[in-house]
Amino acid sequence: MPSFDIVSETDIHEIDNAIAGVRREIETRFDFKGSKCTIERLENDITLLADDAPKLAQMQELLRVHVTRRKLDAAALDFSATPERASGDALRHKVTVKQGIPQDLAKTIVKGIKDAKMKVQVSIQGDELRVTGKKRDDLQEAIALVKRMDIEQPLQYQNFRD
Repeated sequence: MPSFDIVSETDIHEIDNAIAGVRREIETRFDFKGSKCTIERLENDITLLADDAPKLAQMQELLRVHVTRRKLDAAALDFSATPERASGDALRHKVTVKQGIPQDLAKTIVKGIKDAKMKVQVSIQGDELRVTGKKRDDLQEAIALVKRMDIEQPLQYQNFRD
């Protein structure tokens, strides 16, 4: 029975390369001269530390640009956390790298496929989804349906088995 997996994975090595590019640009740009702006990653959290709000906004934009240059989807970065005050007038902002499909999003995808009355079965397996069907065409229709859904998280389709 043909099947495939829907996953959401972000290459951490490419994120590290993007962060290195942001660091290099911060060191060489004139508007960052003399500032104490830093960027570092710990696990799936990227911490931006900036002197003030305009520099923080520029650092966020630099991070988006460098992630996109590394051929990653900038939607994999979650900027929803509010910036907090650090020492002095500095601002600290935690940006999360999205890994895996959260349960509520997985349920939304399953509901969307079931509502479309497709001839496939979808099961949630941890932080990924397994889609199985009798025909390859049904699986391709399921992929097209999920791509048409308004999902803000980047998804990949892997392990296609015939």
